[in-house]
Amino acid sequence: MAKAKAAKAGRVDMHDLMKIVNKKAGQNVAHNLAGDNPTAVKEWIPTGSRWLDSIIAKGQVAGIPVGKITEIAGLEATGKSYMATQIAANAQKVGKMVVYFDSESAIDPMFLERAGCDLDRLMYVQASSVEFVLETIEELLGATDEQLVFIWDSLAFTPSVSDVEGDFNPQSSMAVKARILAKGMSKLVIPIADKRATFIVLNQLKTNIPQGPMARQIAMTTPYITPGGKAMHYAYSLRIWLTGRKAKSAFIEDDRGFRIGSEVKVKLEKSRFGTQGRSCAFRIMWGTDDVGIRDEESWFDAIKGSEHLTSAGAWYTFSTPDGYTKKFQPSKWTSIITSDEDFKSRVLRVMDEEIVQKFDQRQGNAKEFYEDQEDLSVPLKE
Repeated sequence: MAKAKAAKAGRVDMHDLMKIVNKKAGQNVAHNLAGDNPTAVKEWIPTGSRWLDSIIAKGQVAGIPVGKITEIAGLEATGKSYMATQIAANAQKVGKMVVYFDSESAIDPMFLERAGCDLDRLMYVQASSVEFVLETIEELLGATDEQLVFIWDSLAFTPSVSDVEGDFNPQSSMAVKARILAKGMSKLVIPIADKRATFIVLNQLKTNIPQGPMARQIAMTTPYITPGGKAMHYAYSLRIWLTGRKAKSAFIEDDRGFRIGSEVKVKLEKSRFGTQGRSCAFRIMWGTDDVGIRDEESWFDAIKGSEHLTSAGAWYTFSTPDGYTKKFQPSKWTSIITSDEDFKSRVLRVMDEEIVQKFDQRQGNAKEFYEDQEDLSVPLKE
């Protein structure tokens, strides 16, 4: 009996191939990147710092990327939670709902309202375990098309189920949390992107204690580590590290010596948007009526090296090519920039030129755009 010949496959175009793959997957997983790119960030949530937003992504003023996972890690008292609540308030302003997982029992309604949050669009969840947080995020992503912002405060302080049910011996649950997180991230990365959700993980910077000669060499260049394991490093699209400012008091005091805020140095430990290693600085106020980043105050430092800003004694002169000039003393900067809209808009244009455009076009000295790790690794004074 003659053997039947296999039917010869016909020619198909890219659209037909995509239909085959999507049918097999049961959802749209195949895309033509010449059209709609599912991996591109189309929306950003402002951090509350224009300077920080300006260094996160090349060629634009950005923020926290929607559809991605972001880490905000810092030393104690550097304002991680304060920064997160300000981001939550900014997310609510553009119609997003916030889910706040708290493992430290440190959040109260008055604090959230002072940061600008709408409590009616914020769900507070006690983070009883790592597994509970990850499973809840997965379930909420599947239950609604609402654009959600998940804030986890904090990964370092949230136990695994085995930690809760076991004894106090750390050896009995070694690496359990890291394995759970590795599996959880592999399950959540794509759903977060597909639903245009945002996942912000707060974490702690811990001293990198060397174990041996090779480890000591690594610790000299990497003085801090974060809990969670290597899988988290790969899952993050953006890692923002907060530390104390060098050669300055880490705390801000009022005229009577009471502490009302912190001086914070920020470094992008990782950025998939072409800006890894860039840094900025700002003040976070937490002992005043309005909680959050003092944005305009930091703009002076942001443009201090610009040719548009010159100094003579105690006076500075801000100038632009169209002949505009403004003389001021640094102590008057905030009052001037908040009351003079023309001056404010001109400063913002100079910031965009100096911080965004010059970096994007690789103009000037590259060292001016980066900071050494040593400059950022300054523990806060107690």
